[in-house]
Amino acid sequence: MKYRSKIDLIAQMLQVASEGPVLKTKMMYGALLSQSQLKGLLSLTLNAALLAHNKEEATYQTTQKGLRFLERYHELSGLLGNLPS
Repeated sequence: MKYRSKIDLIAQMLQVASEGPVLKTKMMYGALLSQSQLKGLLSLTLNAALLAHNKEEATYQTTQKGLRFLERYHELSGLLGNLPS
C-alpha cells in the first residue's frame, strides 16, 4: 500500500462516517486504519469539529464542516491527479 498522509487518512475516515452514524470499528476497517492511528485521528477530527460523537450510541458522523473538508479534498486531489509523476 502506498504512503497515505494524515490528510488522506482523515478524508477516508470522514468518507466512511459520511454514510451515516458509524462505530469506531467500522470507521477503522473502512478507512484501513490501525487502532492507534484511529485513536489519534479521532481526537484531531473531533477537536476540529469535522466529526460529531454521539456518546449514547457510541457512534460518529461527519459534520457539515467535515463534508466541506471532503469537497475541498476531492477538488485538490483532482487537480493534483493531473500532475506528472
